[in-house]
Amino acid sequence: MTSAAPPTPKPAAALSAGDARRIALRAQGLLGAPDRRGGVRGVLRRLGAVQLDTISVLARSHELVPYARLGAVGRGAVEEAYWGGAAFEYWSHAACVLPVEEWPLFAFRRRAFTARGHRWHRMEDAVRSCAEVRARLRADGPLTATDLGGARRGGPWWDWSETKIAIEWLLDVGEVVCTERRGWKRVYDLAERAVPPELLAQDPDDATCLRRLVGQAGAALGVATRADLADYHRLRTEQVDAVAADSGLVPVEVEGWGRDGGPGPAWADPAALGSAPRGRHRTTLLSPFDSLVWDRARTERVFGFAHRLEAYVPRERRVHGYFAMPLLAGGRLVGRVDPAREGRTLVARQASVESPAAVAPMAQALREAADWVGCDAVTVERVVPESLAGALTAAVAAA
Repeated sequence: MTSAAPPTPKPAAALSAGDARRIALRAQGLLGAPDRRGGVRGVLRRLGAVQLDTISVLARSHELVPYARLGAVGRGAVEEAYWGGAAFEYWSHAACVLPVEEWPLFAFRRRAFTARGHRWHRMEDAVRSCAEVRARLRADGPLTATDLGGARRGGPWWDWSETKIAIEWLLDVGEVVCTERRGWKRVYDLAERAVPPELLAQDPDDATCLRRLVGQAGAALGVATRADLADYHRLRTEQVDAVAADSGLVPVEVEGWGRDGGPGPAWADPAALGSAPRGRHRTTLLSPFDSLVWDRARTERVFGFAHRLEAYVPRERRVHGYFAMPLLAGGRLVGRVDPAREGRTLVARQASVESPAAVAPMAQALREAADWVGCDAVTVERVVPESLAGALTAAVAAA
């Protein structure tokens, strides 16, 4: 149950809906010149969290996020930039790649796990199992769960072995760090080896962690409601309320963010208010797990675009497809495509465009994505609305 919002502080500024949308795009690195000098690590530091997911269609989601902002960055370079001591994996918005500098900020979550005493599973002999895992990592790490003796007992994916439960528990409480993914398996190491000593030594209290995470989320979003801020790192709204005024963010009102289309209370990064957001808009396909769109309520409020991941929806009930990727063009979400790969062909199982003006951007985005993943052809199977099928097919051929 969501708590009631506290009294709204006096707003420092009033923003139009368009202002808020452009501020959000710039904050997410999708308006203005791409930061090629900062590269993938710069994108990660700017966003503060990049969600991981098992689904891989064109590429995995954590690869698609820097691609959307930087263009055709090498996929090997993405992995190299994330890992190698620059990042770790932990629970943020979901399982996310996080800049290693954020290690101290999740002390509040590690303490909460410790106080709870377990996550999903309970160990048969926690003392012995954890000691064995620590000893193996100290002697032989970094290791995967398979290296440690196997992740499952032999049943379904959630039927974890005692070793898997132990290693995940040690990750939850911060004794162990996931330092990379190898063949999509987590690679674990002791925190004392994987985290720089100056960061490992920091132990901020809960209020400090929350204040800094709310400030980071506000900077990554540009402008956000309390619910938006809470969702970014999966905090509770009452946690946001307790620290927002001290987070460095400033209160604003945004047109259309309140009830009945009126102004609604929000918080903004003061740096985002310092200059009008201008520059080139990216034309690109977005992962459904991209932080620009991962909060469906915010996506609809900011862009007027209702999006749903249908990967877990029965095939006959899907509207837009298994892994429909929103199309960003001109600072708006103007369509979506459900892609697949067949050999060296990128196949648009279904391409949905909002208007004839979205046809050319869709063709451009499909061709650029195909080039990035090593496809030399693009085919379009279905277009919605059907009346634009000929135009899109021709535009793809000409792109």
